[in-house]
Amino acid sequence: MGGGFDLRLEPWIPVRLGTGETVRLGLRALFTRAHEIEDLQVPVPPAASGLMRILASLTGRMAADGDEFLDDAGIGENIDEWHDLRDRILKAGRFDPEAVNAYFAREDLEGRFDLFHPERPFLQDPRLRTECVDAKGAPNASGVNKLVMGRPTGINGAVLFGHFTDTAPVPVPAAEAAWHLIAQLYYGPSGQCTPRRITGERTGSTDAAPLRKSVSYFPWGPDLFTTLVLAVPSPQTEADWETDDACPWEAETLIDPLGPVPAVTWPGGMLTGRSRHAALLVPSPDGRTVCDAYLTWATHEKPQQVRDPYQVLDPRRDGEFQPREADGARALWRDLDSLLLKDSRDSSRRPPALEHLPRWLLPQLRVRAYGFDQDGQQKDSVWYQATTPPVLRWQEENDTAMAHHIKRCHALAEQTGDRLDYAARIAWKVATDANTDLSPTAKVKIDARKPGPWAAAAMTRYWPAAETAFWQLTRTGQATEQVARPFVDAALAALDDALGQVNRADIRVARARQRARGLLLALLRPAPANA
Repeated sequence: MGGGFDLRLEPWIPVRLGTGETVRLGLRALFTRAHEIEDLQVPVPPAASGLMRILASLTGRMAADGDEFLDDAGIGENIDEWHDLRDRILKAGRFDPEAVNAYFAREDLEGRFDLFHPERPFLQDPRLRTECVDAKGAPNASGVNKLVMGRPTGINGAVLFGHFTDTAPVPVPAAEAAWHLIAQLYYGPSGQCTPRRITGERTGSTDAAPLRKSVSYFPWGPDLFTTLVLAVPSPQTEADWETDDACPWEAETLIDPLGPVPAVTWPGGMLTGRSRHAALLVPSPDGRTVCDAYLTWATHEKPQQVRDPYQVLDPRRDGEFQPREADGARALWRDLDSLLLKDSRDSSRRPPALEHLPRWLLPQLRVRAYGFDQDGQQKDSVWYQATTPPVLRWQEENDTAMAHHIKRCHALAEQTGDRLDYAARIAWKVATDANTDLSPTAKVKIDARKPGPWAAAAMTRYWPAAETAFWQLTRTGQATEQVARPFVDAALAALDDALGQVNRADIRVARARQRARGLLLALLRPAPANA
């Protein structure tokens, strides 16, 4: 019995083939043709980030060398044996079609990949039809606009990417609904949600999804097969090795929303089993579009604690670590030092997925970032996707000098950016406050609440130029000592652009410019020798 949209067969995942052609594939074709696929083309980065975790789980089930599978817990007990198996799978160059077909043809999974299955819809909970009801017992759906990220909902919802209203919801194609379902389960909001009545109490609040406001980093190979095999996380000590690993679509029963949360198992449970939201899509009569949806809480139990394999951990003031938050204004190259350098207690920790990569593959490996700039509750700002050039050959354990050169370049770019921001604020104060002492040695006190327009304008110009300088400094793959000058030159040009043409400036602006340039040029002076 099926609901008419089988994700194994329906073309719902956009990809770019090695030939340059863009096509959509179902899960079965995606795995059998993974070696022909150059890249994923999912236009919703948070959906792509969640999809990569789902695909990595499936890869663990299907990637094999003979009768040894990549998700074999027995092999996972010995990390060297597991790495050796991964190398042999990578060198095979493709998934075995028989292994792919054998997994998707499993009798116990019949209907589990159907987006609209009446009993086990993919990644959904059919009980919401009767549990999300109003005071009179009538269905109380959340609306399709709530499902589709970027659409405004409610009375005060902001219009971000389209004009939709709750009074005239526009159905979304089933393929796109699958993307947004995944995005909601991994990046959904916290706080008030559609109430769900299970006992006599009708509760309408939920926790944030496990990836909310975070950024994920994946090693990215020359084809999707390589990318997916490298995305399978290495065995982790946090996993529960006494419990059989199962993804939500493989579990015998649906999760009990009032019971304990499932144990974190490797790799499927870790990547796909930590949802805090429950969802149910309502299809159109022909099953080709989604016209309504339920979104509510899945559990109120304490979330499982596990290290996500694709996140950088940054130190907090209390000595603990937290996932790096996504920042839509921050370019990917500014994170490179955290991706290349080994971990240490007093700095950021590299994602486990970037550890122990096959040395023979490093010259071909890039890094793909998927980020969603959000707050912890309901506000979504911007999502983004970025990919580096092949930089992983410069990881510290492979090329120590280059890794530290990149760290130094990044540190000087950040230092220069901070100095430019300060210098532009000083310049605005000098130019606009008649009471400011203009003597060169006088200390200028700036008001943080009145930064003036020059700082923001200068920073907007600086970062793209700094990125160009950064890649020029790393282009040859050779470390150099001449690092500071390109960033200072970029900052000086950004400052001049922000302040305007010289011939249009009055004397106070000219003095302000000179003061700000002096602050920037001071970065080029040699550091004083220690006494």
